[in-house]
Amino acid sequence: MKEQATISNLNEVQDYSGYYCIVGAGPAGLSMARSLKMKGIPFHVIERYKDVGGIWDIENPGSPMYKSAHFISSKYLSNYADYPMPEKYPDYPSNRQILEYHRSFAKEYDLYRHIKFNSSVESIQQKGSKWLVKLENGGSGLYEGIICASGITWSPNIPKLQGIETFKGEVIHSVKYKDISTFRGKRVLVVGAGNSGCDIACDAGVAADQAFISVRRGYYFIPKHILGMPADVFGDGAHWIPNWFSQWVFGVILKFLVGDLTKIGLPAPDHKIFETHPIVNDQLIHNLRHGDVIAKGDISKLNGEFVEFKDGSKEKIDLVVLATGYHWAIPYMEEKYFEWKNGRPELYLTLFNRNYENLYALGYMETDGGAYKMFDEMANLISSYIDSKRKGDVSAKKFESLIRNDRPLLNGGIHYLNTGRHSVYVNQVAYKKYRSKIQRKMGWPELKTGQFDILKKVDNSSATSANLAQANG
Repeated sequence: MKEQATISNLNEVQDYSGYYCIVGAGPAGLSMARSLKMKGIPFHVIERYKDVGGIWDIENPGSPMYKSAHFISSKYLSNYADYPMPEKYPDYPSNRQILEYHRSFAKEYDLYRHIKFNSSVESIQQKGSKWLVKLENGGSGLYEGIICASGITWSPNIPKLQGIETFKGEVIHSVKYKDISTFRGKRVLVVGAGNSGCDIACDAGVAADQAFISVRRGYYFIPKHILGMPADVFGDGAHWIPNWFSQWVFGVILKFLVGDLTKIGLPAPDHKIFETHPIVNDQLIHNLRHGDVIAKGDISKLNGEFVEFKDGSKEKIDLVVLATGYHWAIPYMEEKYFEWKNGRPELYLTLFNRNYENLYALGYMETDGGAYKMFDEMANLISSYIDSKRKGDVSAKKFESLIRNDRPLLNGGIHYLNTGRHSVYVNQVAYKKYRSKIQRKMGWPELKTGQFDILKKVDNSSATSANLAQANG
């Protein structure tokens, strides 16, 4: 029976008609796997590394993780549905704890047996109504559909710096940074003030002879705790407030809590709060105020032992760390399969391919809150659509029309900056409201507390798709 097919032998083209292939066993892939399993939809997960966790496994080549990295959201609002993080975890868990959490999640819901490890996807091509997945080890399979969940932080963005050819120091991308010992005895410049760049600058502030951070534009810095609560928990209580008003309120609060950051060398923001991704970090502010890190402006050029800045100043630098982000990529598929705009795939609700049937993506968006519960809700929408198609339900045709024609604004009235990053940036509250409205129209149920418990209670080795589908109904 097809339901009993395994992925133990992919040395020749296997017919997996009816099966869906999830690429990647990181957070998005695991969420998608549990959702399909809950609805009794056959699937395989293809993972190029030896275990689940994606970027959170610092040992994975190409992972952007570093030893001091902690979760940017709190544990209270960033967990999978029905699977809270352990009480023993701090408000902001370490990267090691987050990796442990993902692996315990995969074990709890018996997802490991659905995953083919140490298997890189070489290419995926449409073959008639199916999708041919070729692996680098020579195996291949013909699948009903594809769900790309391989992540957005695997292809470093390395800007061209004038004078780099004759620069006497070292230049690395932040993906190469792993440990604070890298900075000892050096004068270090971190380029970029995203959340990772700020973290790395703080490490340099501790270990380097002198640390600098180059910032092109002003950002809002949000303390990790407000009135003793994690910042996202504090903000979650204000979701009933209109966004325009919450922008004003939080702007006032930050002026009171953080103060005028231009006094420590940072440029003033040229936008309202939440119009770009804020920086959740108060440690850098501490380091700047104590001189352990010095703020600099945009780089003009590298010149011998020095880095020259556009304000005319220069500093002797031994090591430049480019915390300049990542190119989004789906390298195992030809560009024709996705419509790319500003370096981002243009997808309905950031999930559904408008031009190719049974081709989906999960995790190709950015938002203003914890992602994992959102992944679960998105995965539920994808699996609900797949389930309705498998059953021949009329809702599938209605939703297909939406995929082709519906282009909602999901910014919640916030005017995000006109950058590539923000072309797929969604306001979490606005997204949730719109997604819920669509699901009600389709007659597809929302996630319910406790609905995944059956995956833990049944004997997974003998559970059938029918059992799970019946329980879900």
